Amino acid sequence: MPGTFEPLPGGGAAVALDDVEISIIRSLAVQLLELIGPGPAEDASDDPLAELFADGPSEPPADPVLKRLFPDAYSDPEQPASPQDAEERRAYSAEFRRYTENDLRAGKRDNALAVIRSLDALSSASAGEGGAVLKLSVEESQRWLSALNDLRLAIGSRLEIADEEDTDLLYRLPDEDPRKPMVMAYLWLGGLQETLVGTLMP
Repeated sequence: MPGTFEPLPGGGAAVALDDVEISIIRSLAVQLLELIGPGPAEDASDDPLAELFADGPSEPPADPVLKRLFPDAYSDPEQPASPQDAEERRAYSAEFRRYTENDLRAGKRDNALAVIRSLDALSSASAGEGGAVLKLSVEESQRWLSALNDLRLAIGSRLEIADEEDTDLLYRLPDEDPRKPMVMAYLWLGGLQETLVGTLMP
C-alpha cells in the first residue's frame, strides 16, 4: 500500500504515509490555505449573514496560481473573439465571479483544512512510529481528491505546466535543477490523486 490509495471495505480509502510524506502534504495544504486567504466573514464582520450576501471580486486574481484555481468562467483562449465578443465575455465572467468566487474559495479552504486535520489526527495517533495508515471515509476521500487536485494545479502553475508535453519534460530535468523537488512533489501527488480516483469508482 505505500504511496497508493487502496479501497476500504464498505467505502472510503486508505494509504500508508511516512512522517516525511505527512509533513510534505500538510505543508503544501497550509501554503494553499494561506494563498486562498480568509473568507469575507473572517476579514471584518461579526454578522453571520454577511458572508452569505457578500459580493465576491469581479476581477481575476493577479497571482497566476489563483488565476488557475479560479479561472474566468467565459474565457476561451482556443476560440478567437471579436473585440465586442471579448468585452461581453469579460462582463459575463466578472458577474459570474462576483457571485461564485467566495463560495469556491470557501470550498477549497474547507478541503485543505480537512486534509490538515486528518493528517494532524494521524500524527497524534502514531507519534514516534515513523508513519501510519491514513483511513478516509467516502466523504473525506472526496475532500482529499479535491484538495490534491488544487495542490497539483497550484504546483503546475508555478512550474508553468500547460499540457502533457510540459509534463513529459519534467521527467528529464537534471537532479541539480532547482525545480526538481517541486516536480517530484507534483508527480507524487498525481500518483496519489490517480489511485484515490480509482477507489471512488464504482
